[in-house]
Amino acid sequence: MHSTLRASPILIGFFFLLFLVAERTFLEFELRQQTYRYNAGEIPLLLALVYLPPSWVIIIRLVAAAAYLTNVAPVKAIYNVAVRAASTAVAALVLEGFMTLPVGIVRMDHPLLWVQMIVAAESNMLVNLIAIAAIMTAVQGWMGNGKFLQSVWQSSAVCLVNSILGLVALLALRTSSWAVVCLGVLALLVGGGYRGYRRSLQQHRSLTELYDFTQAAAQAREAGNLADVLLVRARKLLSAEYATLWLPGSRRHPEVMLTARIEDKGLSDRPVTPNLLRSKAIAGDQTVVVGPRVGDPALRAQLAEHGKKDAIVVPLRSGTAVIGTLEVVNRVGEMSSFESHQVRLLETLAAHVAVAVENSRLVDRLRFDAYHDSLTGLPNRRRMTAMLEEAVKVSAPDVVAVLLFDVDGMRDVNESMGHQAGDKLLAEVSQRLRDLAPPAALVARVGGDKFAVTLRAESAAEAVELAGKLRAALQEPMRLGTLNLDVDTAVGLALHPEHGSEPEVLLRRADLAVHAAKQTNSHIQQFHLALESGSTRRIGLAGDLRRALDAGELEVYFQPKVALSDRRLVGVECLSRWEHPVHGSVSPQDFIAVAEHTGQLGRLTEVVLREGLRRCREWADEGRPLSVAVNLSPRTLVDPDFPSQVGELLAEYGVPAERLTLEITEDGMVAGPDRPMPTLHRLHDLGVRLSVDDFGTGYSSLSYLRRLPVHEVKVDRMFVQGMATDPGDLAIVRAVVDLSRHFGLSVVAEGVESELTLALLEEMGCDIGQGFFFSRALPYERLETWFAAQTVTEEVGVGGSVRRLRAVP
Repeated sequence: MHSTLRASPILIGFFFLLFLVAERTFLEFELRQQTYRYNAGEIPLLLALVYLPPSWVIIIRLVAAAAYLTNVAPVKAIYNVAVRAASTAVAALVLEGFMTLPVGIVRMDHPLLWVQMIVAAESNMLVNLIAIAAIMTAVQGWMGNGKFLQSVWQSSAVCLVNSILGLVALLALRTSSWAVVCLGVLALLVGGGYRGYRRSLQQHRSLTELYDFTQAAAQAREAGNLADVLLVRARKLLSAEYATLWLPGSRRHPEVMLTARIEDKGLSDRPVTPNLLRSKAIAGDQTVVVGPRVGDPALRAQLAEHGKKDAIVVPLRSGTAVIGTLEVVNRVGEMSSFESHQVRLLETLAAHVAVAVENSRLVDRLRFDAYHDSLTGLPNRRRMTAMLEEAVKVSAPDVVAVLLFDVDGMRDVNESMGHQAGDKLLAEVSQRLRDLAPPAALVARVGGDKFAVTLRAESAAEAVELAGKLRAALQEPMRLGTLNLDVDTAVGLALHPEHGSEPEVLLRRADLAVHAAKQTNSHIQQFHLALESGSTRRIGLAGDLRRALDAGELEVYFQPKVALSDRRLVGVECLSRWEHPVHGSVSPQDFIAVAEHTGQLGRLTEVVLREGLRRCREWADEGRPLSVAVNLSPRTLVDPDFPSQVGELLAEYGVPAERLTLEITEDGMVAGPDRPMPTLHRLHDLGVRLSVDDFGTGYSSLSYLRRLPVHEVKVDRMFVQGMATDPGDLAIVRAVVDLSRHFGLSVVAEGVESELTLALLEEMGCDIGQGFFFSRALPYERLETWFAAQTVTEEVGVGGSVRRLRAVP
């Protein structure tokens, strides 16, 4: 099909230039917010197949491809040259062999020739596409049938356009050889127009990308992932394999070296750019560009040693100071290198990055200053409060301890040696606390001469022990100039949840404990509610308790009591609970103490008695009679009207007196024995059962039980919980049980939490057990569920029934 013209050097050189230009030229167009790349490689191929023998066409195209691929790795270059040879050979075969025209038909205006040339061009495209798909499948896996067919369709459309343009050029050249001038002028006009379009497109893209970049930077600063967003976007905008942000370490900020790589989902801290490039950019305060044909030869050698082909390093400026660098390495594409407009784009991005970094650091500094003490560098009261808010939200068996240290004698140091010496003393105290506190503890300066240590501890005893160790360390002499100062501190402790759930409440109560610690020999004091009797918080809690009682917000929980001999459910203990709308769950010790000191104890006791007797009546009506036990404060025993009130409530609810047990602590019964005795006797005469609560923790002897009109002894949980492991506790419980049985008293063991404890109590003859092994205290609705799940009704005698536990053998 080729012409009979000889393959002259001029013609060979002409087509070599055409192939070389086609290899290097890719046009980009945007259509419906999508970018399409166009290459006119089929046009010179069709022209060459017409004017030259196929062998010369293959040779010329191979030489042009090899010249274009000189900077590519040898293996890749050989592969691409081989693909060009194969695709050209296939096109030549299609044009010469598979679709040979009838003899005598050689005119360029014949439609069969046009079809033959289009099929040859499409064959060339298909071979190239299959080769690309094969290598991508070997490296990344099969792209999928749908994506492959889409690529075939798009490439076929482009190839068809190229074939038509090639046919038009051939027809023009067949008409007159001067048509080459017209075609050349047309190519120049198209090239100039495309250049203007490309410049406009780049400007539009740059403005859009910069806008998106600044928006993303602002959002990332709020979200805290500034480096991730900046680097990933910079790498995509520059079409680079790597993008690196380097910020040298400063007094407050550590060194930052983060790199985004095209195939990695996250950032790495491995440097990519040679240090020589970075050092030159910083030293000269100017952009450093290195590529195959750009930049200092020494820098190109350094880049080549690191296996990279090109890089741009732009210094980040804050005013006149260089605060780091923004770097991109390896333009994506075999023959692509960074261009001048991309250097300008990266410089513009670097200006935005510098502003974003400085703003982020400014925010960090402001946040640090807002939450840290300027003298010692420790967290301040605000940071301590925020930490406590997070700590108290965690549900855990341990406690959150607040240890507050008050440095004594600071006023004397400031007055005698000056405030500078006082500042040094405070700095030394802060350093010792920081060095000696456990790693998980937070040390803060919460006042002028007050420091707080917050941590989780297994128990209050562990917190007290730590307070003693830290206080002893602070007592070691401190060197100030030529003087050795002996410093003493008072320590106050507050614990969550025992002493409150609000951070400010815990700190205030620790402060109250500090003031009390100054009056003790040990100078260490754990908070207790008596320390807060005159405080503003107590007044506020008293008002809240009054409103809670008026609104019926206090709830009564019930904890089952079980006869150990036959696992029969015999009663429940009524326990008051208060969920404060602000302070959360208020411990019974707290609001009972408030009620005692504000005259609301009578109302609180009446609320619990009424709820207990009401439920006792309901259970009796349902055929499951159970006794109820209510705790009394020692203050109630000095109220002469209390026995009459109990009698009225029993009559109101129709509950037999023997089904009500009133529990009074041992200290409440024996402290001032003449005052509670009349009330105890009147209650005894009423038929109400009386119980000595927390027996063993007071100071009375067991023989004192003979003088008290009581029916029951309740062994304190401290001894019951330890009896399985501590022989001393076991001996105490055994002695209490034996002596109580000798006096005709029943024994209740509270704090039963294991099978072994239950077996020991049963073996020694204890009557009733109560504790988490059976059930914890439950609200009424959950207690009813527990009744249904954990007990079973057994008929006893005629018309009678009892409930026994099904969970415990």
